[in-house]
Amino acid sequence: MRVLIADDHAIVRKGLAQLIREEFPHSEILEAANSPEVLEKVKIGIFDAILIDISMPGRNGLETLKQIRDFGIKAPILVISMHPEEQYAVRVLKAGASGFLNKDSATEELITAFHKVISGKKYISASLAEKMAERFESSSEKPLSDLLSDRELQVLQLIASGKTVGIIADEISLSVNTISTYRARILEKLNLANNAELMRYALDNGLIQL
Repeated sequence: MRVLIADDHAIVRKGLAQLIREEFPHSEILEAANSPEVLEKVKIGIFDAILIDISMPGRNGLETLKQIRDFGIKAPILVISMHPEEQYAVRVLKAGASGFLNKDSATEELITAFHKVISGKKYISASLAEKMAERFESSSEKPLSDLLSDRELQVLQLIASGKTVGIIADEISLSVNTISTYRARILEKLNLANNAELMRYALDNGLIQL
């Protein structure tokens, strides 16, 4: 089995690699620290499974996932994140992921998720499935953040983490004007007035962690 693990933290990559090797002793595991490394490796190699963190710097895991699928690569992709499942799971599944798992999950759940996606099935946790069922049954409105596009959500998180428009523009390779336009759309959709309110919204809704 050939597996690609993508995370910008070396210690996380090593930990995931160890877990997979314990379950599949003869597996070959490659690592990537950012999106360009991921895309370079998937272009030249065939993988049986890909694990990717959603919060990599620059082009994030969600964009990288979409690019991998645009290449026509069919390998199962398990997305991992420190962010709440309800904020990202549906987005990544729509983008072509095979499953979503929070980094706080127990080791046993990671192995369960990995087995499920490599068998061709989809994976979400039991707790998320329950939350989604409750949302469908409830008459309550969806979170306003559901109105944001994937790019708008990324820009929201970057602004809420304290980065300036200029830094964000450099980090995700867009113009300052484009980032400013995204910021204006985000404030309008979330009914917010400024960056301070945006940061508070992001914290209250688990979109960033301090």
